[in-house]
Amino acid sequence: MKLVADLHVHSIASGHAYSTIGENAQAAKAKGLQLIAITDHGPAMPGAPHPLHFGNLRALPPVISGVRVLRGAEVNIVDADGNIDLRGRFLKTLDIVLAGFHQDCIEPGSAEDNTRTLVKAMASGLIDVVVHPGNPVFPINFELVAQAAAQHNVLLELNNVSLGGVIRKGSERNCLALARIIARLGSKVCLGSDAHFSSAVGELAESARLAQQAGLEPDQVVNTSMEAIDRFLRLRGRKGLSL
Repeated sequence: MKLVADLHVHSIASGHAYSTIGENAQAAKAKGLQLIAITDHGPAMPGAPHPLHFGNLRALPPVISGVRVLRGAEVNIVDADGNIDLRGRFLKTLDIVLAGFHQDCIEPGSAEDNTRTLVKAMASGLIDVVVHPGNPVFPINFELVAQAAAQHNVLLELNNVSLGGVIRKGSERNCLALARIIARLGSKVCLGSDAHFSSAVGELAESARLAQQAGLEPDQVVNTSMEAIDRFLRLRGRKGLSL
């Protein structure tokens, strides 16, 4: 499976990542990627930037070191109603918005509670991608989440770093079960490295392997072409890539 993009990359702005946006773009170019999304953590995460940081991402050039750079965020779901920690004008200028559960921002609930919260977040229309949905700390009903993601045109992420057995242990089995449901529904996923240092940018091999194991077709993985990413963003009401 040929991949042209990494849609989940952090910079030093996240407070616990260690490379600049420029260093991440250079690493992406060295690995042959055409696009990365800079998705630093939303302000509820300890050490994360102020909302103004996201509003001013428009200062970034759209192409850095020959790599298209999406101005994004990994926002935090902060309550049972699916609310997120970045709102209004700070969201409107972004190219892509990822969201997920993080223990520093919300307490894990039951599978029923977590599922209800995640469905509400997707139904809000504010988020484009749900990150690391296979995290066993936040159990969910895979069938209901996959159906809601398809209904609301939200991507579910196969998070590469979660498949290494070090972070979010137990994610691989959950991600495989979720990906098999997505394959059956004919909906789509995205792959993300969740890189917190430049050398991890574009490291997507494990998530790509799992996608194939689950029976996902290449056209169900948006990372496989710039056209697929552009189409998805425009369907979400974003401005796309101006290809």
